[in-house]
Amino acid sequence: MNHQETLTAYTAAFIDELSSMNVKHAVISPGSRSTPISMLLLKHPTIETHINIDERSAAFFALGIAKSTREPVVIVCTSGTAAANYYPAIVEAQISRVPLIVVTADRPHELRDVGAPQAINQIQLYGQYVKWFSEMAIPEMTDSAIQYVRNTARRAAIVAKQNPAGPVHLNFPVREPLIPNMNEDYFHIGRRATSMHMDSFAVLEDSSIDALVKELTKKKKGIIVCGEIHDTHFADAVIELAEKLGFPILADPLSQLRTSKNQSHVIDCYDTFLRIDEAVSELHPDVIIRFGAMPVSKALTLFMKQSKEVTHIVVDGGTGWREPTGMATQMISCDETLFCRRVAEKLSPQQNHRWFELWEQLNQLTRTGLQSIQEETSMNEGKIFAELRKLLPDEANVFVSNSMPIRDCDTFFHCNETNSKVYANRGANGIDGVVSTALGVSVEGKPTVLVIGDLSFYHDMNGLLAAKMLNLNITIIVVNNDGGGIFSFLPQSSEKEYFEELFGTPHGLDFSHAVQMYGGEYTKVESWKQFEEAFVESFQKDGLKVLEVRTDREENVIKHRNLWKDVSKDIVRFLSGDQDEYTM
Repeated sequence: MNHQETLTAYTAAFIDELSSMNVKHAVISPGSRSTPISMLLLKHPTIETHINIDERSAAFFALGIAKSTREPVVIVCTSGTAAANYYPAIVEAQISRVPLIVVTADRPHELRDVGAPQAINQIQLYGQYVKWFSEMAIPEMTDSAIQYVRNTARRAAIVAKQNPAGPVHLNFPVREPLIPNMNEDYFHIGRRATSMHMDSFAVLEDSSIDALVKELTKKKKGIIVCGEIHDTHFADAVIELAEKLGFPILADPLSQLRTSKNQSHVIDCYDTFLRIDEAVSELHPDVIIRFGAMPVSKALTLFMKQSKEVTHIVVDGGTGWREPTGMATQMISCDETLFCRRVAEKLSPQQNHRWFELWEQLNQLTRTGLQSIQEETSMNEGKIFAELRKLLPDEANVFVSNSMPIRDCDTFFHCNETNSKVYANRGANGIDGVVSTALGVSVEGKPTVLVIGDLSFYHDMNGLLAAKMLNLNITIIVVNNDGGGIFSFLPQSSEKEYFEELFGTPHGLDFSHAVQMYGGEYTKVESWKQFEEAFVESFQKDGLKVLEVRTDREENVIKHRNLWKDVSKDIVRFLSGDQDEYTM
């Protein structure tokens, strides 16, 4: 059998086995050395391929697809620095537990470390940021080689998805000539009647559940903290647990609890009232149960750190160690949904509701105060999320960039019943690749909105090409305060002599030109009426739609702080006993 047939059969077997493992999407960045993998992926009947020229954008785009589908996505690139450009997205995937199968083509061994072009050391290129690495064998056509490459594909899919999910890296050395035989079907070679699937859930023994129930029954002032989590069954399970215990659920916007149909016991304004000393002293808990990733809110993180000598239970189905507060007294490796259900079924309903009612009253009082932002006539950054809460279509995807947008989302995107999904790249909290990730989320076809700052938008303008090339529909709201708005809230802002040059970083860019270059429709929004009209109309149009909202950094800080100050006054008066004037 000649080289072309061997190359084709070996590569086709790998791709076909990925398909059998429910891999449905592949993102390809064109290159020479990856030719056989790319061409055969394009030919396979059940894998949808997406061409994305820029490798950095491509990897983040795949990250977005995997975030949305919760299934492994393949990314393929040629050898050399193309593979290095994947690095930021792989870091994000590892920390935020998103399954990727990274396939890098490589020079064969005889062309490594000898000065051959487009050759770098790709062995263990991503270090600790992948769950598993394999240097693939040179293609062969023997039965054992075909079985080997299929087994490797199966293992890659299983390891990528196995909790905690994450990226795996397969490095494929390929000899020339690189063109596979596209005239015949090689996918069936070595195919098995059944495929391997491995589902596993970390569970607790009955004795451990009984001990937890006994301990929790003694606690009267507990809180449940929910960070980013994507199990569709979790919301109902944790709400049942909260109702039995009589505990409030402090729900991060990425927990998906703020947009679920059942929002019993969900608290969404804690980031504001936990900034107030009087509230913190009144709300001291005796137990904290935390699920998912760390929440966005710094005020909540500080609150948990200040809760010393408190039972602090962290439940993680991925057997990880997501506990930066250093306050955990129990780290429990158990599927989160199963944990809630098993504990709840052994609990009797709590009869004393005063603890939860206090949280609920403070939450409602705070929400009423924050909703005064609706009266703003100037283009205020926080009001964007208050508007989204009213205007979002049902079952939309909302992708929120890091820095100020995610914090404004936490503060102003209150509970609603849109059944929307809220996404963000909160693993490494970077501002790179955000446009591409949001476009990846949009692939499934649901209405998708990205709220992004001007610097994050600038960082990934290359990502806009995917919208044009792949005919994707997305509405992007660019909050343009001409620089790094979040730094205006930090101590650096007091250093006036150096602030603008090092942190404010004004750029003066006119983004309309970039949007036009990528075939999008650009709207500069100058009033809230225009914002509402443009936003609602954007879902009636196909393609890329960009709404730019220009704001003033210093004015934004003042308005945020004044709003927090007004809410603080109301909270202090309420807690001091002057409660009659408040209707809860």
